[in-house]
Amino acid sequence: MAITERDRRSRQKQNTVPIDRLSDLPDWVLLLRKMQKVNTFCLSDDDDRYRYINRENGAQCKKYQIWITFAVERNVQILHLCYSSWRDEDVLLGLPGCLFTCKTLVHLKLESCGVIPVRVAVCFPRLKKLHLLYVQYEADDALPNLLSGCPVLEDLLICLYPDMVYCNVSSTTVKSLVLDFISVGCGGRADRLDINTPSVEYLQMSDYFTEHIKCGVLTSLTQAYINFDSQPDYHHHLHSRSLLDFFDTLCNVERLNLDFSYCPEIINSVLSAWTTSFRNLTELELRCDCRLLSKFLENADNLEILCFTEEPREEIKSWKEPPQQVPACLLSRLRIVKLPNIRGEKHEFKIIKYLLRNAQVLERMEISYPRSLSSNEENNMLKKISLFQRGSRACKVAFGAASPLVFCKVR
Repeated sequence: MAITERDRRSRQKQNTVPIDRLSDLPDWVLLLRKMQKVNTFCLSDDDDRYRYINRENGAQCKKYQIWITFAVERNVQILHLCYSSWRDEDVLLGLPGCLFTCKTLVHLKLESCGVIPVRVAVCFPRLKKLHLLYVQYEADDALPNLLSGCPVLEDLLICLYPDMVYCNVSSTTVKSLVLDFISVGCGGRADRLDINTPSVEYLQMSDYFTEHIKCGVLTSLTQAYINFDSQPDYHHHLHSRSLLDFFDTLCNVERLNLDFSYCPEIINSVLSAWTTSFRNLTELELRCDCRLLSKFLENADNLEILCFTEEPREEIKSWKEPPQQVPACLLSRLRIVKLPNIRGEKHEFKIIKYLLRNAQVLERMEISYPRSLSSNEENNMLKKISLFQRGSRACKVAFGAASPLVFCKVR
């Protein structure tokens, strides 16, 4: 059958249109069309890929969903989605269902984007690292449902979205857990926090002092970094039992960083009833008023390194020495003491004097002071400290405003 001139021109036109349209696409689009596999994929709202989809497809297109689907279909292993304009309604569209059944993902980071659904099948058979930063949850059960589909998860980080009331973190495989509920900007708080992570070895938690904090057994926990803040309208004495139980779960830690500098009321509510023994604790960094220091010296027999910082306040409680019997850690374990931000208060000198006199194996004490102190105040502090008796002949005392500190002789 003969091909007419009209047919020939029509076919030529059909063949040239796709080529012309493809030539208008960015180079990275042409490259991605040829890719069979994607190892790492990162998409944010300041990305050229995002801008292109928005411009070419209009508001009806679920912008980022196209790229998520693209990455999943090409067996992505590391996926990072980030949207700084987290209040944009478009960003709160649901994430594509294929994301939650991606069998190749090893690391998933969702930052200020999408909604974690409740009624969705979740299957991440290889996912080991999951970071959720200010994402929105359809309901309180959305997080437990998500974690239930991560059978080999080891690293979990959650920065809480402001609207979440009940946070239930449950995983039998997680080894590193970071819960940040006090971040500047869009951070939120959970009135009820349940943690069930029996395999966790590293715990970092920043939280407001809530009425309900519950942890399961944390026998594998060796490192903990805890920062508690408080709300002015909280009745701390009503929730002290919850906090005491939480402390009991930290009893096996070897390294502990504890910050109570912004909530002295918490200490008031639990100090008298606290009996937790930290038998494995060797390194302690403590930020609070001095009343809590005595408790740790009494209950951490194997403490070797101590860093104590007291935040300046209008009303400083008096230093209360431990019972007449010197704590075991001072007699045989404590080697290094760091005391930053010493201002020359009377009770501060009492602490320094007590530790120097009773720490029998102390090797080094580092004392630093604010740069705002005058030279006269500095000299008076140095003279006073240099007269304190020491229990360890090997002890060296370093004194100064900043590193390197200057060693001074102690009698």
